[in-house]
Amino acid sequence: MSEKNKALIRRWFEEVWNQGRSDVIDELLAEDAVIHGLVDGAGNPVNGLDGFHDFHAQFRGAFPDLMISVDDTIAEGDTVVARCSVRGRHTGNHLGFAATNAPVQFEGVAITRIENGKIAEAWNHFDFAQMNRQLGL
Repeated sequence: MSEKNKALIRRWFEEVWNQGRSDVIDELLAEDAVIHGLVDGAGNPVNGLDGFHDFHAQFRGAFPDLMISVDDTIAEGDTVVARCSVRGRHTGNHLGFAATNAPVQFEGVAITRIENGKIAEAWNHFDFAQMNRQLGL
């Protein structure tokens, strides 16, 4: 079970984020998923399929070359922890301000709970403050 869940999380980062495949979101994320640590452009929590689709479109629009490397995974039961490295260039106007063309590189941890083969809950701890500094914010 743990190996299967780790494979799901690796697929999530590779296909949803690195390849930008929004169609895979519906396959891997529960419709009513609770997503901690992510907010939309208005500062509202991101939850469920619709909320995550919007967040994904904004973030990938801002960083179309985004690459997330999964450096480590640890799994126990229905929980998977992924330590990640993120890099990209801010070339899109999708975060509420003009593209800076600045490169970003930061790290983070995602803790996910898998239920019925989908991500049911996630706790995201990515260094968005570091990203914002690199964007000059």
